[in-house]
Amino acid sequence: MTDEDLIAQIQARTFAGLVSATDRTSGLTADRWPTPSACSIAAVGFALTCWVAGASRGWMPRASAADLTARALRTLETAPQGDAAEGVSGTRGWFYHFLNMQTGLRSGTCELSTIDTALLLAGALTAARYFDGLEPVEVEIRERTQRMMARVDWAFALRPSGRFALGWSPERGFIPYEWGGYNEAMLLYVLALGAEGSPVPETAWEAWCASYPKSWTTAPAPHLAFGPMFGHQYSQLWIDFRGVRDRFMREAGLDYFENSRRAVLAQQAYASDNPGRWNGYGQDAWGLTACDGPGQFTRLRGFSLKSFRAYSARGAWDFDDGTLAPTAVAASLPFAPEAVTSALRRMIDDHGPAIYGPHGFQDAFNPSVDRAPPDHGEVKPMTGWVSRDMLGIDQGPIVAMIENHRSGLIWRLMREEPVIRRGLERAGFVGGWLQADNSVVTGPAGR
Repeated sequence: MTDEDLIAQIQARTFAGLVSATDRTSGLTADRWPTPSACSIAAVGFALTCWVAGASRGWMPRASAADLTARALRTLETAPQGDAAEGVSGTRGWFYHFLNMQTGLRSGTCELSTIDTALLLAGALTAARYFDGLEPVEVEIRERTQRMMARVDWAFALRPSGRFALGWSPERGFIPYEWGGYNEAMLLYVLALGAEGSPVPETAWEAWCASYPKSWTTAPAPHLAFGPMFGHQYSQLWIDFRGVRDRFMREAGLDYFENSRRAVLAQQAYASDNPGRWNGYGQDAWGLTACDGPGQFTRLRGFSLKSFRAYSARGAWDFDDGTLAPTAVAASLPFAPEAVTSALRRMIDDHGPAIYGPHGFQDAFNPSVDRAPPDHGEVKPMTGWVSRDMLGIDQGPIVAMIENHRSGLIWRLMREEPVIRRGLERAGFVGGWLQADNSVVTGPAGR
């Protein structure tokens, strides 16, 4: 199989997995599968983006993709909101992290999530740009997206520091932590700065960037570091940062796209050095991010006691328990195609159907664990521990970022989105495609 064929196969198989994880009545996408779970609003945002990619490639008829998109937006927009602890989907336009798959109402006592709401809205905006026809269902998609964006009270979650809170709940109020750079929340600030009606002040971007110096590293090349790869992927799934720079990046002499390329190379270098002496690491065997893990336990390995985790963030020169996640690699394809393709091929060659099947990759695997708690996956010969599930927030980026690499579709659609352009300009970004004509494309640009 050529590299192009392999990438296309991975994308198509992963798309099929997302379809199987989506309720065809409510349109909502599960947090994980096949283990039964609640809907993750972030997974819905990724899925809405993936339906666009699938329709453009003919994996799903355009009418079917539009119908599934409209069902999700209908469920979310019509679900009641308010400050009550039960019977609502969120409050002031923000959504709870997890929702009931059928009703779209809060699941358990989860938090109202600012970043996950942003990921959901980005998916809706992508769909609204792509489904630009006059058919009633496509008109509905655009109208519901517009109403969902308009009702978000951005100021509600902005703290006195000028930064967004991570979340809120009626039981505990605001989470006592805030989104400061550098991580996946760039998208949240861009959407808030670009929103009509209640934009946050331009100083919010300055507050976001204030902690950048703490993230700056020179190893193996100067860049803003964030251990788990998802922090470099999520915002760039929708925003094309190639050639556009804010003040910090202008002074640093690079852009966020190049920053993420260097982060990929940093993971490669870390895996080659393999300071933890984990099995299976190497130049073509890397992939640290937030993902499932073998469980919460400690075990003697060599002459040291190693700690392992279940679901957790993992990163280079950060927490690392030998668990590798295919999404860390595959969703980095636009940044470093050669490094990513060789690593994906190595994963499949070394582990085959133990980790890769008709619905794409399992969420994670750990070649250093030959026994683990039974509720966190299973141990397979020659591979080690393998997660039993796939996760929407990991599978979705694989499909969308491969599409950006193959056609640039998602980036192209969102370059035409006024909210994105306004948000970047208010944050002080200049250069690149932002200097192009600001006219709105009215034709079938995404078809």
